[in-house]
Amino acid sequence: MTDQADEQALERVFARVRVVLVGTLHAGNIGAAARAMKNMGLTRLYLVAPADFPHREASYRAVQATDVLDSAVVTATLAEAVADCSLVIGTSARERRIQLPQLGPRELGRLCLVERGGEEVALVFGREDAGLSNEELRLCHWHVHVPTSPGYSSLNLAAAVQLLCYELRMCALATAGALQSPDWDEPLATVEGMERFYEHLERTLEDIGFLNPAAPRQLMVRLRRLFNRVRLDQMELNILRGMLTEIGKVSAAARRGGSPNS
Repeated sequence: MTDQADEQALERVFARVRVVLVGTLHAGNIGAAARAMKNMGLTRLYLVAPADFPHREASYRAVQATDVLDSAVVTATLAEAVADCSLVIGTSARERRIQLPQLGPRELGRLCLVERGGEEVALVFGREDAGLSNEELRLCHWHVHVPTSPGYSSLNLAAAVQLLCYELRMCALATAGALQSPDWDEPLATVEGMERFYEHLERTLEDIGFLNPAAPRQLMVRLRRLFNRVRLDQMELNILRGMLTEIGKVSAAARRGGSPNS
């Protein structure tokens, strides 16, 4: 059990953490996930294109966590749900051709809690039958791997939410707010800002002939993984966007046979 001061401290920590459920097929699972969240002190639920919500089965399974359902944010895409986040952690039981950096559930809390105040964190859970698509996972910085039995590795959605929220809570309680964010002079780039950068980067690479749009292979996927691993701040992102703009000017001038400023 925790006292009131502990809970108030946890509320401040968890105020910037959202749980995102993508393409949930069964309304009851949404309610059960909301209950699991509230058990651990998290209340911010985002739903990406749920098959059936709101629904009485969700309210029934939520029990006393209907307030979490009532305040849930519904979006059409994962990109919308995490646009303002600086850290996105995805979950998936499937192996991927190009892996994201992985962490275990015990490492989750420390990673989330060192984000500086005001920077948003998202824990993303995929569909019950298929998990997250490759495109959705590319929006994530990390991939949580739960070391389940190889004979049956698929977790129930609410169980997965409960597990990760529990680990987040235990880390917050154990450190008593003692985890220190690294000193930095700029806020971290958001997912929305990074997506604009990736679009700009792809256009520029095509423009200079480095990327063949007819046969792109995995170049942009690997570049995404590189920059997400680095975790750019806003100033660094602006510098790179400025460099791409100047490269575009030089490329356009070369095609015209003039100078970039002509």
